[in-house]
Amino acid sequence: MINEYKIKPNIKHYGCLVDLLGRSGMLREAKELIDTMPMEPDVATWGALLGACKIHGDKEMGEKIGRELIELQPEHDGFHVLLSNIYASKGNWANVQEIRGIMSRQGVVKTPGCSVIEVDGVVHEFFAGDKSHPEIEEMLEEMVRRLKGLGYMPGTSEVLLDIDEEEKETNLFAHSEKLAIAFGLIATIGPTPIRIIKNLRICSDCHVAAKLVSKAFNREIVIRDRHRFHHFKDGFCSCMDYW
Repeated sequence: MINEYKIKPNIKHYGCLVDLLGRSGMLREAKELIDTMPMEPDVATWGALLGACKIHGDKEMGEKIGRELIELQPEHDGFHVLLSNIYASKGNWANVQEIRGIMSRQGVVKTPGCSVIEVDGVVHEFFAGDKSHPEIEEMLEEMVRRLKGLGYMPGTSEVLLDIDEEEKETNLFAHSEKLAIAFGLIATIGPTPIRIIKNLRICSDCHVAAKLVSKAFNREIVIRDRHRFHHFKDGFCSCMDYW
């Protein structure tokens, strides 16, 4: 860039490099790049590496970066939740409670998960934990049955509660995107794709579940979360499991 095109790299160029290294699993190299940048790293750059740590399972580095991000942007609920996820996956409930305490003291409120699906011109909205639709509960049970038949294991490490495994599984299947998918399976007929908009980043367990639902029910599912479009088909996602 400098020698051939006379372009001086800025913070966004460095951020792209960090993201590319993170996607490749080269987390140490990404961290070294951040440490040697000629300018102070911004929140987006640290956030790219934190996301990579979560995807690739480097909990130790993710914990350190999560702390850094909370100091840089204390009002950002997503960084608090990501750090809580890391602690919960390690079974470190004392630190999960600590992060919740920090959020409470600083007035940071976790945005509730909400998924929207339109069927026949009518918009249907689902919030996490909504149990007001008995027909959806029946479809969720059928989804669980078929998904477990394909080898699905609920990602209970996503649940930020110190409860038993059965309760964690129930909590996972109350996520808003799973409710919207269940409704879509009931209210639409294939090959019509199920199209959903989610206000937050889709969690790892819902991502796995959506892939398997697309295979088990032979349905295309498109979910637009806070970061990107996910197109699920035949058990695969267009994001190649990195988001």
